[in-house]
Amino acid sequence: MLTAAIFAPLAAAIAIALLPTARERLLRGLALVAAAFPLVPLAVTWGRMEGGEIQLVEAVDWIPTLGVGYRVGVDGVSLTLAALTALLFLVSLIFPEDVRGRPKAYFALFLFLETASLGVFLAMDLFLFYVFWDLSLAGMYFVIGGWGHGDRQRSALKFFLYTLAGSLAMLLAILGLYLATDPRTFDMIEIVRQQPVAGTGLRASLIFLGFAIGFAIKAPLVPFHTWLPPAHVDAPAPGSTILAGVLLKMGTYGFIRILMPMLPGAFRAYALALAILGVVSIVYGALVTLAQRNVKRLIAYSSVTHMGYTMLGIAAAGALATGEVEARSLALTGATVEMVAHGLITGGLFLIAGTLWRRGETYDLDALGGLASRATRATGVTVVLAFASLGLPGLAGFVAEFQIFVGTFSVYPWLAGIGLLGVIVLAAAFLRMLREAFLGPLPEELRDWTDLDAAETVSLAPLLLLTVVIGIAPAWLLDVIDRTARALLGGG
Repeated sequence: MLTAAIFAPLAAAIAIALLPTARERLLRGLALVAAAFPLVPLAVTWGRMEGGEIQLVEAVDWIPTLGVGYRVGVDGVSLTLAALTALLFLVSLIFPEDVRGRPKAYFALFLFLETASLGVFLAMDLFLFYVFWDLSLAGMYFVIGGWGHGDRQRSALKFFLYTLAGSLAMLLAILGLYLATDPRTFDMIEIVRQQPVAGTGLRASLIFLGFAIGFAIKAPLVPFHTWLPPAHVDAPAPGSTILAGVLLKMGTYGFIRILMPMLPGAFRAYALALAILGVVSIVYGALVTLAQRNVKRLIAYSSVTHMGYTMLGIAAAGALATGEVEARSLALTGATVEMVAHGLITGGLFLIAGTLWRRGETYDLDALGGLASRATRATGVTVVLAFASLGLPGLAGFVAEFQIFVGTFSVYPWLAGIGLLGVIVLAAAFLRMLREAFLGPLPEELRDWTDLDAAETVSLAPLLLLTVVIGIAPAWLLDVIDRTARALLGGG
């Protein structure tokens, strides 16, 4: 079932590549069906989940002489991120982006990228994880370079080189971990059982550092974030939605899936450094967000803050060997919910930015104003998503951040206090953006501005709905994540 979820989009991508280019409506319809398909087996899997351990594993030997296998499975964390991935690819393909006369390449590339992304979250073999990880880099490089705008080639290259450097550091760490296993294996579940690199010696530290650099670049955390703003600004709106909602989560997911259970001693030793890195990302990201005059750059830098929240929660969760399991599981649950909430909220905001580009070919706040009088639906969606991003109670962002800060206060109270400053600064940035873009007098050159069309509305509706539902009634999501958080931290 999990294999079908991963590879159905790839099969459709191959079919699309064989169809005539002139049949764009058929190509789009096939792409939408294929993008939506993984939601079905993932929903069935959600209903079959029992407990918090990795389960429903599908395994086949791949390269037995090296201990490499095709192994996929789920727990509460990977399942929620895989479901988020499938949803975001669906809404991104619904969004009416200009495919520039290359529909086959556009739809096939997005479906290929969906397979790679789902593979990262569902892989239970380090070799397979790395293969999917690198395929996702290639897919996003072509999305930005092929359908972006501005200096898209330079932005795509910067994204690729930064993240490739991180993946090479991660590859060295994978090899170091593999060579420590006995018998040699890439099986994640077996590596966790063996604990081949215990303690905090030089070997453990080097392996930890290799993984941490790769994950921090992908997340991205300060100071590894500089590839992110140009990539977002020059990417097409659906590409930015996938980049923020899916690819960034691979970095923080790596800390949870690999470093926390496989190198617990090293994680505890470096947890404070990771927590400080998270707080620096929170505060720096919020301050730089406040200084932006470009809507897309503003949203991009806000992602640095939100991933800082996630990192703070993960660091707090893995900081102690014993005691405070309740608080640490709360922090880890909050960090995972933050990944989901950020994907929904920021993914939606980037689609809103795409609607600005479709109508005015600008992200400049100085060129906007008074849009509420012409685009009431777009204004309403943006207001809800912006308030969710700054953590307003009743919306998804608040549920995540409240748990992160409550859990972190039990471990690093002073860091949690500093991190709260980011909430205030981020609120100022989004409120200013709303005021300057949507309120006030409507400039003469924007008199012909139109509201969201049907396709834009349909693409945004699921993200808006889930943002509200998670904020009001989050138990269905928290339950499956919390069981895994407790299992990872040894709390049952």
